[in-house]
Amino acid sequence: MDPAATPSPQTDAAMRVFVVEDSPVIRERLLAMLAGIDDTKAVGVAATAGEAIEGIVAARPDVVVLDLRLAEGSSGIEVLRALRAKDLAVEAIDVYLLTNFAEAPYRRVAERLGVQGFFDKSTEFERVRDVLAARARAIRVDRMH
Repeated sequence: MDPAATPSPQTDAAMRVFVVEDSPVIRERLLAMLAGIDDTKAVGVAATAGEAIEGIVAARPDVVVLDLRLAEGSSGIEVLRALRAKDLAVEAIDVYLLTNFAEAPYRRVAERLGVQGFFDKSTEFERVRDVLAARARAIRVDRMH
């Protein structure tokens, strides 16, 4: 297969990831990390809750990496609530929160809203990579069968 060709989501076994991060530096770091994980491709990025909701609904990713504090005063919690309200099958999308605000109250709210993982940017960035790599392998195996 021509590596430049873009397979359709139905035939592509790659894990589709949407990145929601307002910091250009962190966003680029996340995209570089994703590029280094086999069977993974970024399908969208957003810096605000509005952009994220619209992009996630359109892209229907397998995974969302979501920051808690976003541009224009919006938040990742808004994104989670809006996706639930839109009746988007949030259960079918793995959401991993990656934030500098990793305190227990934020973790509890995020868990109630269905996130699969909650990570502190300053201490757990590499752990996110490991979790995403494992998830990509599981998705590939699942789609191959």
